[in-house]
Amino acid sequence: MNGRKRIGLLGGSFNPAHGGHRRISLFARQALGLSEVWWLVSPGNPLKPKAGMAPLAARFASAAAMARRAPIKVSAIERELGTRYTADTLKGIRKRFAGNEFVWLMGADNLAEFHRWKDWRGIARTMPIAVIARPGYDAAAIASPAMAWLRRYRMSAAAFRTRGRWSAPALVTLRFDPDPRSATDMRRTDPEWAARLRHTGLRDQVTFTALPSIPISAETAQAS
Repeated sequence: MNGRKRIGLLGGSFNPAHGGHRRISLFARQALGLSEVWWLVSPGNPLKPKAGMAPLAARFASAAAMARRAPIKVSAIERELGTRYTADTLKGIRKRFAGNEFVWLMGADNLAEFHRWKDWRGIARTMPIAVIARPGYDAAAIASPAMAWLRRYRMSAAAFRTRGRWSAPALVTLRFDPDPRSATDMRRTDPEWAARLRHTGLRDQVTFTALPSIPISAETAQAS
């Protein structure tokens, strides 16, 4: 590999991050033979409503706390790249970190609506995709327009892991004991979660740039 890292990219709102994110990341790392996983905390998901979305600093802090002492790095690189859509973000990452190989990680719930994403076929051609089973979404994912197109590129995790060099399109489906935890349930149970996090001194773990600090009062107002 000549120092080349194999890195999984898991994007999302992380509103907030929880043990399910950590668990599927560690599972994917082992199943695919990854060096590490990067969590890409999105400044704003075009497909998700803004209501109830905590500010970036709070969501980043929750992700950093959940990823502690694991081979997981937390990044808000979209803020630096100036990208809003996954297709543009992944192209920017590949260009900036050209010495590494990447695989896009997503849950079956994302695959079910993948055909709604901007340039989703372009995403599939940019890097391999690994889809992780999620309770209640497998049937919709299998029946989705994106799966109809991606099905021809399917391969086993074992074959993918032992490849000398990755190429795309490629689709790997990963199945393990599903994790029922969700950010929606956590927000419902603990609506004030963002107000308790430290939002100062945050630094991107991939690009090493500092994130802007937001006063706790402002965080709480924006998250409500």
